[in-house]
Amino acid sequence: MNSSIIIKEVISEEDLKDFVQFPFSLYKDHPYWVGPIINEELETLNKKKNPVFQNAIANYFLAYKNGLIVGRIAVIINWIEVNEIKKSKVRFGWFDFIDDINVSKKLLEKVVLIGKKNNLKHIEGPVGFSNMDKAGILIKGFDELNTMITLYNYPYYSEHLKKLGYQKLAQWVEYEIKISSFEKSPEKIRKFSKLILDRYSLKILNFKSNKEILPYVDQMFDLLGKTYDKLQTFVPIQPYQINYYKEKYFRYIHPEFIKCVVDNENNLIAFLITMPSFSKALKKINGKLFPFGFLRILWAQKFIKKVSLYLIGVRPDYQNKGAIAIIMNELQKTFNKYNIKVVETNPELEENTPIQTLWKNYEHRLHKKRATYTKSIE
Repeated sequence: MNSSIIIKEVISEEDLKDFVQFPFSLYKDHPYWVGPIINEELETLNKKKNPVFQNAIANYFLAYKNGLIVGRIAVIINWIEVNEIKKSKVRFGWFDFIDDINVSKKLLEKVVLIGKKNNLKHIEGPVGFSNMDKAGILIKGFDELNTMITLYNYPYYSEHLKKLGYQKLAQWVEYEIKISSFEKSPEKIRKFSKLILDRYSLKILNFKSNKEILPYVDQMFDLLGKTYDKLQTFVPIQPYQINYYKEKYFRYIHPEFIKCVVDNENNLIAFLITMPSFSKALKKINGKLFPFGFLRILWAQKFIKKVSLYLIGVRPDYQNKGAIAIIMNELQKTFNKYNIKVVETNPELEENTPIQTLWKNYEHRLHKKRATYTKSIE
């Protein structure tokens, strides 16, 4: 019964551990759910460690039924979004629950309550603190492993939101792309790449070490802002957050799988970060890097069979001019070197037709969709 559901705010460190570990019980033995690294989740949500809390607040809640945890939710307000971008929005994320509409209803009531308390007008989720966090409820692709940077959920999640009056706001698509030999790669991409490089006097940057990438990292983050500033979920990444993201993700990158394009003055005009697919390794370690989990991560990083496209940035004046085609053409050589046969794209907005037109030059399949949901606060 509804009355047996109790919502408690996360206060202690033990509560936060319960919050992070709840999905591991909800999805225990599930064949497609890939859990995050527990210590990284704890750090992300730790208000003393994550620099995002210089411009955001968050409250975490757990739902209990008959003494057992049956749901969780994070309620987030990003003050840069509210005060500077003028979006009167409260966010929710880290939203997981059993198939009981009363549980999801009570958790979402906390979002409404905090939104009203802060005079905010609407709700959006699931999202994180910024565009660097996971977002979107899975609505297609329930028989596919999630990647390191995407969420997985049961099919009933979206049904609960619909029943509770939430409407779809943004929708993303994800593709699986087959990679052939360079000689058999799309001739159109090869010719177009050379044409664009010559026309605009551009140069491809290849890297052999993380140290070589570092001088371009700040430009990458600047380019991310210029690429995605029109998205409804966009919040500018603050300078004090960049080092945090460097430390969080640099341990996973393989320098040869990052490509940049610069102009004749060495200004960055486009970049694409791909990472080895860690899904199977993460599945096996079940959230724990120690004692042996980190070895599986290192193995996946070295013996690569599949890669995931992680971040794409293109300077506005070069968007729709073929910059990503240049990078994909160059990446093709790296993929062939490591005998990579499959590439999985990151979530792309459904209306992002230029990038999806590019994928159509390859053997591909649209294998996942996800969406965020919104509701007005009355």
